[in-house]
Amino acid sequence: MTAGGPLSTARSVLRASVSGQRRRLGLAALLLSGHQIGEALVPVLVGVAIDAAVRTGDGTALLAVLAALAVDFAVLSFCYRAGARVTWLAEASADQQARLWVVERMLHPGGGAEAGRPAGSLVSVAVADAKRIASIHLALPYGVAALAALAVAAVALLRSSVPLGLLVLLGTPPLLFLLHLLGKPLERRSGPEQERAAQASGVAADLVAGVRVLKGIGAEGTAVQRYTATSRAALAATLRATGAQAGYQGAVLVVNGLFLALIALVGGRLAIAGEISVGQLVAAVGLAQFLLEPLDVFGRVNAALAQARASAKRVAALLSTPHAVSGGTAAPRSPVRGGVRIRGLVSGPLTGLDLDVAPGELLGVVVSDPAAATELLGCLGREHDPAAGSVELDGVPLAELDPDELRAAVLVAAHDAELFAGTLHETITTGAPEHADLDAAIRAAQADQVITVLPDGADTAVSEQGRSLSGGQRQRVALARALLRDTPVLVLHDPTTALDTVTEARIAAGLRAARRGRTTILATTSPALLAVVDRVVSVEDGRITAEGSHAELAARDAAYRALVLS
Repeated sequence: MTAGGPLSTARSVLRASVSGQRRRLGLAALLLSGHQIGEALVPVLVGVAIDAAVRTGDGTALLAVLAALAVDFAVLSFCYRAGARVTWLAEASADQQARLWVVERMLHPGGGAEAGRPAGSLVSVAVADAKRIASIHLALPYGVAALAALAVAAVALLRSSVPLGLLVLLGTPPLLFLLHLLGKPLERRSGPEQERAAQASGVAADLVAGVRVLKGIGAEGTAVQRYTATSRAALAATLRATGAQAGYQGAVLVVNGLFLALIALVGGRLAIAGEISVGQLVAAVGLAQFLLEPLDVFGRVNAALAQARASAKRVAALLSTPHAVSGGTAAPRSPVRGGVRIRGLVSGPLTGLDLDVAPGELLGVVVSDPAAATELLGCLGREHDPAAGSVELDGVPLAELDPDELRAAVLVAAHDAELFAGTLHETITTGAPEHADLDAAIRAAQADQVITVLPDGADTAVSEQGRSLSGGQRQRVALARALLRDTPVLVLHDPTTALDTVTEARIAAGLRAARRGRTTILATTSPALLAVVDRVVSVEDGRITAEGSHAELAARDAAYRALVLS
């Protein structure tokens, strides 16, 4: 689903959505057409009863017409119930499919979908826009059924009067085209409405996630002002879209009313002139009233299509976002030894980094610029490819490896690693292999201290992003989750910044024991962690400027000493 891919345009998204539910839509259209045809036959049968039974006093003919009406009502009732059920199933399935398209793109190992989009915007596309696209599966079968009703009504009117039938047949196409033109403003305003709503959701999600920080720095007022401004912009866009929809619906009622008034006027003049019977006049008036429903359906179908096209553009834009990394289909060498080699790495603040990590080594990396540490982690996890240089795993360039295969061998645990809603046990064991030693990982990360203080232990529910836990508890749980994966290469970024020195020292010892024989890269300035590593490298201005043990660097390197021990 990259740019130019199969779902890269709004039209392709809508076509794929409809194609996936073709059978259900066809069955629903057939059943609902049966319902609408049955509805159209009601005034026709009433007219027949008047002319063939009531006017002549023929009781047998009256009973026959009443029996026909009973059968007609039974059929149209069944068709409506069955057709509505199939239509709702098609709509629900299409909604799920559209959400899966969005989620699959967001989870694609090539990444890139989240670039420039806040979390709330992504949620809005996955939920609101997917729902609007799916709504056409409710609209289309009813639209087909409305056309069938118009055809039956036109035939019935042609049998009674050629002018009436031609009026319906020739007047409907211009009417539909006029409704299409009236729906254009609604389509133009639906897109900005969804975009503004998504921005408001994104700001709200960011503020909720950082509520503790906002309170800590006393920025609640600024946060409220920011959300208020975004919310007002979203409200204004919604009001414009709602105004367009209200104007469209009002215009539809006026146009439909004028068309039906014209039909009733022509039918009345024909009856006065004696060109049609009383029963035919009643049937014509009944059909004219009945036509209100299919004509209204045309308006609702057009509105649904206008909104679906606007949402499909947003979905297509997300699906066609270029991947952050591309290429690479190879698997790492088996078994993975864990040797990492970096040459001439240029990415952001990194200006030519060279680094060798031996298989099984526990390496400490001290970086003066936090942005440089983030760039290094991004390149090691292949969240993005560097501007220049190479990163190799056991002699194979990461650019040649399949991103999924690479991440099964190299786990990058970022400083702000997210925790997911669920029990604490579920949070820690997410993605863990079956053979992993859960108790050992929990002890190494000192997460057993977290479990003992929680009301239900490991079965305690954790809120979204772990907000129900303290900062130190979240770090220990995230570290336990990373250790449990037991990957050949583990990259950790400041895993203990929210912990006291005693707990840090315990984690340092546990980490060294848990990762013995496995390659581990620690990007940190924690003296407790650096004291247990095999080797430390210091990175200044995007390059390695010193290396040795923690004690050696602390003794001879003033910049290192100031960064780590101050």
